[in-house]
Amino acid sequence: MRYVRFRDAAGNVRRGEWTGTAGEEILAREHYGGRLTFGDETFDASEVDVLPPCEPSKIVCIGRNYADHAAERNAEVPDRPMLFLKPPNTVAAHDERITLPAGKERVEHEAELAVVIADRCRNVDAENAMDVVAGFTCLNDISNRDDQDREQNWVRGKAFDQAAPMGPVVAKPERVPEDAHVRLRVNGELRQDGTRDQFIFSIPELVEEITRYMTLVPGDVISTGTPAGVGPLADGDTVEVDVEGVGTLRNEIHAP
Repeated sequence: MRYVRFRDAAGNVRRGEWTGTAGEEILAREHYGGRLTFGDETFDASEVDVLPPCEPSKIVCIGRNYADHAAERNAEVPDRPMLFLKPPNTVAAHDERITLPAGKERVEHEAELAVVIADRCRNVDAENAMDVVAGFTCLNDISNRDDQDREQNWVRGKAFDQAAPMGPVVAKPERVPEDAHVRLRVNGELRQDGTRDQFIFSIPELVEEITRYMTLVPGDVISTGTPAGVGPLADGDTVEVDVEGVGTLRNEIHAP
């Protein structure tokens, strides 16, 4: 299953099951894209606004979880997960136009597989970690390198408005292969292509490490890191993040 949040023409926020091809059709049910249906009521994806698939209180991001990305950043491979936070203001939806910070020379894309948390949890052992996972989604960890390279806490570099587009759906874990591809295209050109089995730290290891330090609540997100190939974004670019088994997150870029 792939779950979607959307707003219908009447302004109602609804949840549904996306059974069509992402960006084409949605089939949805009231309990939770495509054709969206409620009883006998159906919607085409073009008739609704697809919303971020969850409403996180925080996004916990992982730095350098692919060795090839560490290499392209001229950085060492970490011996424990590198953690940083993105607050709720960074969340943006599928097909939402993303406005980059003004006056910056290097703002870059980072395609990532993101984990959506199902249950309130703390001190979760790795062997039980998947019990608290609702599913996976696509996320673009948009990064302002001008400021990221100048500061230690990365607030300017990572936490600006719309810096974490995600969606369009949450896919149940069994839909996403252990070697699922994580790809990114800009204007149709393939820029990034990694696989889940290249992670330095697995999803269970990440859940265990993060919940040693903080409580995760339903809707929180863990973004698992990006493969090599990060690169610049420019005004008018169309960026697509594709996670095998999830679908495609698409956004247009506005650079003032």
